[in-house]
Order: sequence, then C-alpha cells, then structure tokens
Amino acid sequence: MLATYLIGLREGLEAGLIVGILVAYIHKIGRRDVLPRLWFGIGLAVAASVVTAAILTYGPYGMSFQAQEILGGTLSLLAVGLVTWMIFWMSGHARSMKTELHSKLDAAVAGSGIGLVVLGVVSVGREGIETALFMWATVGPQGQTIATTMGALLGIVTAVLIAWLIYRGFVRIDLGRFFTWTGAFLVVVAAGVLLYAIGDLQEAGVLPGWGQAAFSLGDIVPPSSWYGALLGGVFNFTAEPTWLQILAWGAYLVVAMTAFLIRARGGNRPTRRAVTAAPATT
Repeated sequence: MLATYLIGLREGLEAGLIVGILVAYIHKIGRRDVLPRLWFGIGLAVAASVVTAAILTYGPYGMSFQAQEILGGTLSLLAVGLVTWMIFWMSGHARSMKTELHSKLDAAVAGSGIGLVVLGVVSVGREGIETALFMWATVGPQGQTIATTMGALLGIVTAVLIAWLIYRGFVRIDLGRFFTWTGAFLVVVAAGVLLYAIGDLQEAGVLPGWGQAAFSLGDIVPPSSWYGALLGGVFNFTAEPTWLQILAWGAYLVVAMTAFLIRARGGNRPTRRAVTAAPATT
C-alpha cells in the first residue's frame, strides 16, 4: 500500500501541477472560454487511465498460466522502462516544464479546438496510464487489489489537495527535494519490479532458470511475517531469488541509482528555485 500511495502521490502531483499551470495561464491570457475543451481532454485522460487499469486487472484471467507469466513479465519490464524514463525526464525538464506547457497551450489556443482536447489528454493521460501500469506491475503479484488500489487513490487525492493548495498560494513546498526523494524511492521499487519480471519470464520458460534458487532467506524473512509481507508488497522481495534475478536487480539498482543521484546533485539547486517559484507566478 505504501508503494502505491507514493506512486499515486508523485504521479498525481505531476499531473496536478501541469493542470494548474495550464489553467492559470488560460486565466492570465483572458481565454476562459477555452477551459471546457481543456477539461474535456482531461476527463478523457482520466477515463483512459481507468480503462487501462481495468484491462490490466481483469484481462489476464482467461489466459493460460504460461501466457499470464509472459504477459506479466513483459508488462513489468515495460513498467520499469516507463518509470525510469519518467524519473529522469522529470529531473531534467522540471525547470523548463512551465515554459514548454505555455508554448503548447499558445499553439492549441491559436489553432482548432481539438488541439486543447489533445493537450489535456496527452498532458494528463501519460501520468495516469503510467500510474496504472506501474501500480499493476508493482502489486499485481500480491493480489491485494483493494488495499493497493486504496493506497493509490489516497496518494492521488493527497496530490490533488497539495496541487490545489499550491495553485491557490496557500502552501509552498520544496518540489525539487520532493521529486528527488520520491525518485530515489521509485528506483528501488522499480528494481523490485524488474526482479519479479525476470522471475515471471523464467517460470514461463522465456528466460533460462539457471537451476535452483541461489539461496533462501525464508528463515530470516518469512513471507508470512508482517515485515516479509511489507517488503514483498513494497519492493517485490522474494525469499528465494535466482541468480539471474539477483544479477538483474543489482545491475539496475547500481546503474540507475548512481545516474539518478549524479543527475539530481548536478541540477538540484537551480531546479528547486525554478519549480518552487512557479506557484507564485501562477
């Protein structure tokens, strides 16, 4: 539940900030007449995200075991790629996000009405579909549908509240530091999703199994214990990983975390100033 809460919080806050920037700019240029088109596009994006989540949740039930494992492993790999791209994209484009959105909005307002609908769909839909896919890949194996869905929903509700408070000027938070800490956490979560994806593809026979499990941590961290369930639910911890899972998990964690920390340290200070100054402008 903690993992999905943070996923919903981070992705929801990104989407909320984007919507706040677009709405504030529309008010600034005096074109409130185009707001319904933007909200219609945002509504379509939310609907697409809900449909994606439903398909991922209920679609695989009619498939064979091997097909489910292949689908689960493939989508988990896709989720790892998407969340990794999202983390690095946000750290590199936070300073220019507001300017880019203003430029796209100017073009949409000057063009046809469909442009605003497309802008709303693309701006918010990307975050929603990423949330649905990564949430499914993170918690699908545990089967805790209600708890994990509630965690994501609580994260999104919290993000909407924070974004509204920022838009209204009631609060100011260090968004640069927030995205840095949540980005580092999601790198660890993504490493666990990768570990699970490798296990799925090994069970399906797509990847070599390399014999039995490398070792067993069942006596130290029993899966039935509260801390074993917590580690499994948040980080996809498995007590008996294979060597291929260990190698993939370790390689991704070292490379991705090192690159992310270097990137965050290099652009952290100016990014914080630029991002936290945006709400005051809006």
